Order: sequence, then C-alpha cells, then structure tokens
Amino acid sequence: MAQVQKVAQTGRRAVAVRRAAKVEPAKPVEADAGGRTRGIDRAFEILECLHQAKKPLRPNEIAIAIGAPKSTIYDVVGLMLSRGILDRADAEGRVFLGRRLYLFGLSHLTHFDVMRLASGFLDHLSEVTGQTAQLCVLDNRKYVVAQMKEGERHFRISSDVGEPVSLPWTASGRVLVSHLDDKEILKLIPSDDFILPDGKRLSERTFLKEVAEARREGFFSCDGTAGRFTHCFASAVYDERRQCVATLCLLTPREEGLQEHARYKQALVEAARQMTTRIGGERPLTQRGG
Repeated sequence: MAQVQKVAQTGRRAVAVRRAAKVEPAKPVEADAGGRTRGIDRAFEILECLHQAKKPLRPNEIAIAIGAPKSTIYDVVGLMLSRGILDRADAEGRVFLGRRLYLFGLSHLTHFDVMRLASGFLDHLSEVTGQTAQLCVLDNRKYVVAQMKEGERHFRISSDVGEPVSLPWTASGRVLVSHLDDKEILKLIPSDDFILPDGKRLSERTFLKEVAEARREGFFSCDGTAGRFTHCFASAVYDERRQCVATLCLLTPREEGLQEHARYKQALVEAARQMTTRIGGERPLTQRGG
C-alpha cells in the first residue's frame, strides 16, 4: 500500500512540475535493443522541454517533466553545457537554451531557401500594404510565426514570433495543411485545438470545408479568432512536390482588411507565387489559373 501511495505521489508531483513549466508530457522516443533511451534522444527531449517551458529549469525539473531518470538528465545536461548547447541561467542550477543554438539558427537561416528569401518578400509586402507581414510555418502540429515585418501604420498589429498556435485559429492554418487529405488533417490536429479562444468549438466539417477552399485558391482569409478587430490573409508557398511549406501572411485591422481585400490578396498571392518559383517549387495543378 505504501508503494502504491509513493507512486501516486510521484505521478502528482510530475504533473505539477509539467503544469508549472507549461510543458506537455514527453512523446515516446525509440529505445535501443536493451530498452534504453539513446542519449541523442534525451538531448532532443531536453531541448524540446525548455523550448515549451519558455524559461530556465533545473535538471531535476526537466527530468520530472519528461519522465526520465534524474541521473541521466544531469549527465546529458552537463554534456550539453560543455558544448554550449545549453547555458547556465542562475546560481541555483537552472539552465536554458544556449547561445550556440542561435549560431546554428543563423546557419539554417542562410542556407534554407524559404527562410533566407522570406525577409525580402516580407519587407516588400509591408511596404506596399503598410500592414504587418509574416512568414508562417507548420511546426509540431501547430502554426508558428517564423519571421515578421511590422507595418508602418500608427495602429500596429503583431503576434509573437515562435509562439505555437492551434491551426484552426488562423487563416494560415487552413493553407498549411491544404496539401493533406481530410483523414491526414484530422489525425494531425489535436481535438482540443478546435476549441477557439472564445470557448466555442469549430466543427471539423467546417474546418475541412475551409481547407478545401484554401486548397483550390492557394489562399485563405478570415477575421482573426484571437483578436476581434483583425483580419488575416494567408497565401501558400510550395516546394517541388507541390506541398505547402510556408505561408506569406498579412495581419490587418478588420475594416481596412475588408475594404482593401482585393488589393491585399493580389499583392500577397503574387509574392507567394514569386517565392514558390524562387525556391524551385510548383503550384498544385488543381488551383485556378494554374
């Protein structure tokens, strides 16, 4: 009985740590022939844990959050600190993502065509529309703003770069999954993500219908679900397999977005078409005009 109580207490403590750190339970990773998790997998689990938490954590907090042996996590954290992958955050032993990761990111930005090219297109879109322009991508089943150029208007609208958002909440969410079939889409998106910020649930049928529209057009726009006074535009950037790898987006005041809808759409679709061409991609044959 005492052993059962101990296990229950450990489980409750793990849940409390995850909630405090805002970390989702770790996904299962592959084990070797002896049933042990490989060190490289533990390292990625640690990085993902800190990325989700958005704040420094102690190694024992990381261990509880991802359900790993504390001794193993201390060993892996020590190695990652020595390589600059993690940095010490304070005198109490907390660690966070290291500066060397930033250098890796710069190398990625230089060599990954979509990310490298996006900056010029965002500058152009922001200049010709005066609105906030974004490059958005699909990351770990969520929508993420990867790059952003704020508009020059006095009334500015923006969202956090790198912050994961549920796909059904955004215009980009419809476009980013438009190369998938309905079964793949519903398998990809967690059921709870269909609950909108106002607490209402968006029906899966409605979402799939809107994805079908985005698939035909390579474009979708809608009022912002997270902000009552915004209107969001998104156009697809495709790779050589005709799959959507990113979206170019505009985030505008609602009334202005509706009044200038045709002009903003034209600018955005043309920019996405040019970017698709620059990276050697192709638009789906089913799209209108293509």
